[in-house]
Amino acid sequence: MDSYSTKSKSYSQELSKINKKYNKISLLRLSSVVLFLGSLYYYIQNSEVIFIISAVFFFAAFIILMRIHSKLLFEKKINSALVGINENEISYLAKKNIPFENGQEFNDFHHPYAYDLDVFGEHSLFQNLNRTATFIGKKKLANQLLTLSPNEEIIRNQTAVKELSEKLDWRQNFLALAIISNDSKASYEGLMKWSKFQSAPVSKGAIVLSYITPLLFLGILVSYISTNEAILLSYLSYVFILNLVIMGAFFKRIQIEIANAEDIDKVISQYGLLLKKIEEESFHSQKLMDLQQRLKFKAENASHHLQKLSELFSNMDTIGNLLTASLFNGTFLFNLHVLNKLLNWKKEHAEAMEDWLDVIGEFEMLNSLANFAYNNTDFVYPTLNTEFKINFSDLSHPLLNPKTRVGNEVAFHPQSFMILTGSNMSGKSTFLRSLGINMVLSGMGSVVCANEANVHPLPVLVSMRLSDSLSDSESYFFAEIKRLKQIMDELEGNAAFVLLDEILRGTNSDDKRNGTIEVVKKVIAHKAIGAIATHDIEVCLTTNEYPDILTNKCFEVEIVNDDLHFDYKLRDGICKNKSATFLMKKMGVI
Repeated sequence: MDSYSTKSKSYSQELSKINKKYNKISLLRLSSVVLFLGSLYYYIQNSEVIFIISAVFFFAAFIILMRIHSKLLFEKKINSALVGINENEISYLAKKNIPFENGQEFNDFHHPYAYDLDVFGEHSLFQNLNRTATFIGKKKLANQLLTLSPNEEIIRNQTAVKELSEKLDWRQNFLALAIISNDSKASYEGLMKWSKFQSAPVSKGAIVLSYITPLLFLGILVSYISTNEAILLSYLSYVFILNLVIMGAFFKRIQIEIANAEDIDKVISQYGLLLKKIEEESFHSQKLMDLQQRLKFKAENASHHLQKLSELFSNMDTIGNLLTASLFNGTFLFNLHVLNKLLNWKKEHAEAMEDWLDVIGEFEMLNSLANFAYNNTDFVYPTLNTEFKINFSDLSHPLLNPKTRVGNEVAFHPQSFMILTGSNMSGKSTFLRSLGINMVLSGMGSVVCANEANVHPLPVLVSMRLSDSLSDSESYFFAEIKRLKQIMDELEGNAAFVLLDEILRGTNSDDKRNGTIEVVKKVIAHKAIGAIATHDIEVCLTTNEYPDILTNKCFEVEIVNDDLHFDYKLRDGICKNKSATFLMKKMGVI
């Protein structure tokens, strides 16, 4: 937190200096406009050369001040974003709030673990990890959380995350650029739609005409200035109208090309700055260098190509202003030339654009994992194996308060499946979620909440927290049966890490017990690794039939000074203590 506090103070001071400069330049810019107008007025009144010279001087000063003003505005936005980034981290680490998007829109109730493990939503894993500011970055992080990567890719991610975790300044500046881009799902999808829309090129005849009529207009204009022949003004007006007629024939095509492209030039320009930030940085991990290499296209960097596209869209904006459009197109067919260049750009570069933006998303996803590693220096990168061994030392849930969370030693070999017992509130469900979350983190190349981990990354299948679905007209019990069927189907073809919490709650005790035992037998028959939590002691007796596969573990509760005491430590064996009767008596229920 100290590094964030130091940076917040430093950026705040810098922002204060920029604001002072910005206000001074704004005042000077206003003064230059006033002096320019004053000089013009006195020139009209007196026709003295000194006033026209001063008018030109003050106009030039205004242009220069405009450039300085734009530069300072950009610096102001960046520093303001950097202050916000560090203040957010301070607030987050102090447990005051989680000021990051929660990814609720990515929640999938049919996914094998997304809902059960609180991957999305308020106080979710996504919200705690998320340090993205573009739509594609947010989408990349969500997809990574829902997908198991191959071992080789996990290792590549780990080395990339390690490198980025040490580049705090670079990561924060990249995030600041992303924040001020004002990117959205609509702008991203609008740009993708434009790039994939098959546009017919401007005909050769129209291209020839786009040069002939402006040259004709220019020739007549020069002739009029030279000869002062009034008839030439009529010809000039005819050519002006002809150009507008030609432009009118292409107006609908232009409207189609720039549909839903409001301010898209600014978003594209920011995409270009993000890519430039990647292109100019020196990376050493193979994953980051490979991503950087994807930004080379036709001997130039992707940022250069996007900057050109941004300029073309910016130039096309003139079509929306009646006066400017009439003047520019009546004289030079300006928007027709821009349309032709825009279509040529699309033809040459559109196929690569989605891949360039995908690189931005990859970096935002990796930056999020790097920030998670930076904030949790006591977490470790798991060692990977392909021998179906899963060990965690001091395992806990990464989102719990580090001052109070309790770690446990967990090993899924030689026995590969755990039957877990314990009273309510003893920590069974939290333990299962800890296992699930850390397996998900292992499968994406992140650090995990343990001080040592050796993991065979496997698909995670969970049945823990289903709900009645009114929209699908199905009960909790039927939803659970469907989930168990989904798990069994997945196990048919692949080994997996399975977590089950008090299954078959919607039936009688005998049916529930027998059904749970049969589920356990079928799961281990498919070589699944994992754990099932149950309150039924008879389920634990199944370990006698499969001593090489099943093991009993428990969380105990003690009564200390007439109060319940939970230590949340995983123990061998079957839970013996019972808390329900004691708690009901203590609270006067019975």
